[in-house]
Amino acid sequence: MSDTLQGDIRCDVAVVGAGPAGLMAAERLAGAGLTVRVFERMPTPARKLLLAGRGGLNLTHSEPLHAFLDRYGARRRIIAGWLERFGPEDLRAWAAGLGVETFVGTSGRVFPVQMKASTLVRAWLRRLAGMGVTLHTRHRWLGWSEDGTLRFLDGAGAAVSVHARAAVLAAGGASWPRTGSDGTWTDILAARGVAVEPLRPANVGFEVPWSDHLRERFAGQPVKPAALTLGGRRVKGEFVITDTGVEGGAVYALSAPLRDAVERDGWAALGLDLLPDLEAAEVRRRTARRGAESLATFLKKAFALTGPRAALLREFATRDELADPAALALRLKELTIPVTGVRPLDRAISSAGGVRFDAVDERLMLTALPGTFVAGEMLDWEAPTGGYLLQACFAGGVRAAEGVAEWLADGNRQGEQRS
Repeated sequence: MSDTLQGDIRCDVAVVGAGPAGLMAAERLAGAGLTVRVFERMPTPARKLLLAGRGGLNLTHSEPLHAFLDRYGARRRIIAGWLERFGPEDLRAWAAGLGVETFVGTSGRVFPVQMKASTLVRAWLRRLAGMGVTLHTRHRWLGWSEDGTLRFLDGAGAAVSVHARAAVLAAGGASWPRTGSDGTWTDILAARGVAVEPLRPANVGFEVPWSDHLRERFAGQPVKPAALTLGGRRVKGEFVITDTGVEGGAVYALSAPLRDAVERDGWAALGLDLLPDLEAAEVRRRTARRGAESLATFLKKAFALTGPRAALLREFATRDELADPAALALRLKELTIPVTGVRPLDRAISSAGGVRFDAVDERLMLTALPGTFVAGEMLDWEAPTGGYLLQACFAGGVRAAEGVAEWLADGNRQGEQRS
């Protein structure tokens, strides 16, 4: 693999972006006998994947496929087609082929045995190099020239032109911009007549107007066990109290509807069950037996409720509710956290929005730019953390590669001029 490129170059397929979707597309295309070059703006490939995998790379999830697909909301049907081609078991088999064995954790999430992204990425890059894929880092994509060639700016500031029969765009969304995904491609595509939905934060933290006492005492601490509810949907798990509000797995699972509600109404009522493992009737029975002991003592003895969970109860329940057994039982099961803001896009784990699906055909080719395909977070879909994001990125890369191969085989071997 190479970091430099001199003058004009020709290849079968140019891939823009060396993340999971781009590298998977490159692998499939090279395996089909096509010459492939991958262009990455950062000094090293797969930066976001490596950063996400520092604490344990969550590749996919083991839950049944029907439940798995529900995680993609309005894009369920589209992504179901991707996962038919490359599903969770296919991803695990692919990782095993790289020498990276995986296991299913207690949560159902799937991780590499070594829990590291770096091991997988190194093995993957070795495979790609052996397949003849050339990687060019420090190459920023600028769009197209008038004759349809791809334009790049290399690390030395020199212009590079790439004549490719087809291209796969996999430049990511706009979260974690320090990893290379800054969303600047939206203007490039919009200028070419491609419909793009504005990029918005997904899997993101939310702002809550904490009291100084709660913020100073409990910021950074996890809240567990707990269950969050919004609009009839309930998620059992844990989250973290931050200086500005809340974040973490249970929050991310509700981030799409929570974000939409805050953007629409200016705030949202996030329900909190502090005792998710107890039925409401049992909670009422125990609170009815409260004696003269202090609230803190009672909560600790009756429910093992201490620390941040007890603090949240005091934060949002009134004094009268805390003193009345029936009202206390209700608040232990139904507390409301007022969410007043969404954290910025550059602080989000992923992004929503992107190239609209009515701007691409079933092969993920841009209808306005024949021969140009889109994969990964550049497309307008979102999913919670837990393996769903990565699975769809890998599978979307496979679908885009198949689309390229199909298009080139359909009599377009000389390519079409992109206008």
